[in-house]
Amino acid sequence: MARGSIFVGIGGWDYEPWRGTFFPDKWPKAKQLHYVGEHLTATEVNATYYRLQKPETFAKWAEAVPDGFRFAVKASRFCTNRRVLAEAGEAVEKFVGQGLTELGPKLGPILWQFMGTKQFDPDDMRAFIALLPKSHAGVPLRHALEPRHESFADPAFAEMARKAGVAIVYADSKEHPCFDADTAEFRYARLQDAKEKVKTGYPAAALDGFAGQATGWAKDGRDAYLFMINGAKVRAPAAAEALIARL
Repeated sequence: MARGSIFVGIGGWDYEPWRGTFFPDKWPKAKQLHYVGEHLTATEVNATYYRLQKPETFAKWAEAVPDGFRFAVKASRFCTNRRVLAEAGEAVEKFVGQGLTELGPKLGPILWQFMGTKQFDPDDMRAFIALLPKSHAGVPLRHALEPRHESFADPAFAEMARKAGVAIVYADSKEHPCFDADTAEFRYARLQDAKEKVKTGYPAAALDGFAGQATGWAKDGRDAYLFMINGAKVRAPAAAEALIARL
């Protein structure tokens, strides 16, 4: 089986400390996404977590990057930050219908991130997963779930994710547990422990390890998405570039 594609990126494209450390000095803000598209292969959009965007905004983003680039889109907090996830149907429908399919083939997975206090409730989680559409406006949708409470280590969670074909996020974080489970036709990693004193965010050995994991995930035809998120955010672009170089 042919190897799947590996996409490596950062969170967003507008962070002031990246000016002069990643973007050239005086690089225009209007061309920052274009620059990201030239140097990385993916980005995770966080703005969609806080508010809906216009269809023309997604279309503009897609035009700014080359073919082969991918946008992972973080789902609205109104979908995931609720006591009863099964009641999120209207919010999920509104989120999916906002125009994100204007990204076309550049649309990567949708990230559904849960609060760190959200515990695993099998019936509620099963109902929530059933709300996630497999396509919209003719565009296939892929979903990645990011639980951040240790109760999700329950094998029942991985099994229901596997049956639905949704991924479980692999999180390299000291604040939240890491769940390493193959449940979908792609893998999604959020690497969150970069150190500012290390120029590339992570030491060479750690980056070698991530490269090995990504290659292993993709060897059986699955795509793999790896994002440098949080930690020492100023080092995220350098970490992503260093990982891409290893791949």
